[in-house]
Amino acid sequence: MSMVEAQILSRVIAPEESSLDRRAAEAILAMGFKAGDKQRIDELAEKARLGTLSADEQAEADSYERVGHFISLLKSKARLSVTS
Repeated sequence: MSMVEAQILSRVIAPEESSLDRRAAEAILAMGFKAGDKQRIDELAEKARLGTLSADEQAEADSYERVGHFISLLKSKARLSVTS
């Protein structure tokens, strides 16, 4: 994710605002990568450490990173909404 994309997402999601209802916030907090995705992320990370990622694998790793960042922003907002 580019810095510009991250800034746009942050403005849209506004993770510093606690504006979600409790049920929505709890549903977001339950989100996350499934076991198969976590395993694939680990495989890609190991290949990256070894310097053996193909171009397609690099694109896949970048996609996991962008999705992870998006989920993190949502969860930040959800945590604030549950504790407010």
